[in-house]
Amino acid sequence: MLIPLLVVGLVSAAIPQVGDTAPDFTVKDTGGTSYTLSEMVKKGPVIVAFFPKAFTGGCTKELTAYRDRYKDIEKVQGQVLAFSTDDAETLTRFRTELKAPFAFIPDPDGKVVTAYDVKMPVVTVSKRYTFVVGEDRKVLKVDEGKDAIDPTGAIVACPLRKASAAKPSEAPAGNTPPIKAEPPTK
Repeated sequence: MLIPLLVVGLVSAAIPQVGDTAPDFTVKDTGGTSYTLSEMVKKGPVIVAFFPKAFTGGCTKELTAYRDRYKDIEKVQGQVLAFSTDDAETLTRFRTELKAPFAFIPDPDGKVVTAYDVKMPVVTVSKRYTFVVGEDRKVLKVDEGKDAIDPTGAIVACPLRKASAAKPSEAPAGNTPPIKAEPPTK
């Protein structure tokens, strides 16, 4: 009886891979705004970026790169959630210093970090991982370590969303408008 439970525990705690369903979560950012992953992906891809510690060299480089490329992320209707096990006060200062236009999520208890299995051994600090999550919470891309510092791969992995309604100039499927013949040129 115990062995199946251990196997289920190991499988459910594995780092999500491309094609997997990302663990859902509802969290609050440093300003108190709530975010639920399953709702966010309805609006566009979500880049879930886990970073170890605010104000450190690699993390500053990573989040500055996301800030500098944020317009590219918006073009693909992407959203960024930057997770750290730092407390809200530290992340508020870090976000302000970086002038970052995206949400910083404090996870001091490591609940989301643990759900994604990106917690460092022994200490409650996340490893550097980035997940691009698309419709139905499907993982589209995973970057880790130094690869997660550069947002290019994450941005490229964000799918362009199809418009929900046909443009007025487009005919509905199956109804082809008549083609107007051009007058012959002399």
